[in-house]
Amino acid sequence: MLDVKEICSFADYFVICNGESSRQINAIAEEIERALKDLGIHIHHTEGGAGSGWMLVDVSDILVHVFSPESRDLYDIDNLWGKGRLVMKVQ
Repeated sequence: MLDVKEICSFADYFVICNGESSRQINAIAEEIERALKDLGIHIHHTEGGAGSGWMLVDVSDILVHVFSPESRDLYDIDNLWGKGRLVMKVQ
């Protein structure tokens, strides 16, 4: 999770994670959506698709990126937004 509020005008945090297959990417995004809805948190919108190797769950100030390993390497947003403060890293 990156704290980008000092360098980004459209979000405060990026949550970046991987799914190892299209099915897993979709399941991760669906579970995030379900959990947020259960907490009463409004999801602004979603983008992408599991087949593309990237899905985004937009929760206004928090953007959750779910990548395939290949897409994560390709887009490299960890480094692109590297001036953001690393809040948490889980492996």
